[in-house]
Amino acid sequence: MEFNVKKLASDAGVFFSRAMQFTEEKLGQAEKTELDAHFENLLARADCTKNWTEKILRQTEVLLQPNPSARVEEFLYEKLDRKVPSRVTNGELLAQYMTEAANDFGPGTPYGKTLIKVGETQRRLGAAEREFIHSASINFLTPLRNFLEGDWRTISKERRILQNRRLDLDACKARLKKAKAAEAKAAAEHELRLTQTEFDRQAEVTRLLLEGISSTHVNHLRCLHEFVESQTNYYAQCYQFMLDLQKQLGRFSGTFVGNAESASPAAATSPPAVAAATLPAVPTIPVVPTIVGVPNTVAEGVLNPSEVKPPASGTRRARVLYDYEAADSTELALLADEMITVYSLPGMDPDWLIGERGNQKGKVPVTYLELLS
Repeated sequence: MEFNVKKLASDAGVFFSRAMQFTEEKLGQAEKTELDAHFENLLARADCTKNWTEKILRQTEVLLQPNPSARVEEFLYEKLDRKVPSRVTNGELLAQYMTEAANDFGPGTPYGKTLIKVGETQRRLGAAEREFIHSASINFLTPLRNFLEGDWRTISKERRILQNRRLDLDACKARLKKAKAAEAKAAAEHELRLTQTEFDRQAEVTRLLLEGISSTHVNHLRCLHEFVESQTNYYAQCYQFMLDLQKQLGRFSGTFVGNAESASPAAATSPPAVAAATLPAVPTIPVVPTIVGVPNTVAEGVLNPSEVKPPASGTRRARVLYDYEAADSTELALLADEMITVYSLPGMDPDWLIGERGNQKGKVPVTYLELLS
């Protein structure tokens, strides 16, 4: 008990001495041991790294999970060391709703078929998003958290110890200056040597930790490359899924329109109105009326590019919006941003046009084109 009381008194004396030294420094009444410029640069670089790492971590978490309630839930599960429950992505939830709606409306109807196709693509998008979030969390967020909760805590602890050692050193210097008697000066000098040694040792430990920030940057740089790679793969998958869906809708939309025409007498009397309702944002080319006695190769579903001749009027220039891979010999492969000549033929599906590029000729989907005047 006596030992504990003495230790408590000693600790209280040290704390009081440090508090007095700190207060006098702030008031300009005591000198302060300054660290060298290199050390100060290391401290500033470490603080900068910590602050920006926190901001990047928080914003990346918002990017991966925009729902703040979900982020709080994941944080609590992590702190409780429990597995975060699997959560359905928005794309997967939308896919579920579309599939259920298609079953209600009838999976054989044009709307039902389209809902199923779009729903399947949304499911694939949701799965790709889940994979991207998982990859980004492991390869990017986890190293940032490990730095803040591991290395940075160690650095902060050693910096606090160094601050205390500096206060002790400056307090000893002040006592040495105030000492008058030879015996008091000798005791103060001895204490100063001890505190100077402890300060120098702690400064070296702290300096080594601060210089390790460079290796932290190298590690975070590698993690950043992995994050960009996973994000690139995610967006490439999304782009490919949507291209595939667009091709499916463009290829089968004629069949759907045909079904709608046969089911609705009003629609059958006005095919251009059906085409306009299907693609309201795409300018159309007037369809050349069917001439009696002229074979309708497009209506028969067989297109021989060598036999197709452009009409005397009605051709237009068009800019290709996306790359398109021809499904068969009747179609023309397209490259984004190229210019081609397009026109329509008698009885042709309004979602398709004939495209010409030099000597090449074939069907092209309207949704892949920007028609020019």
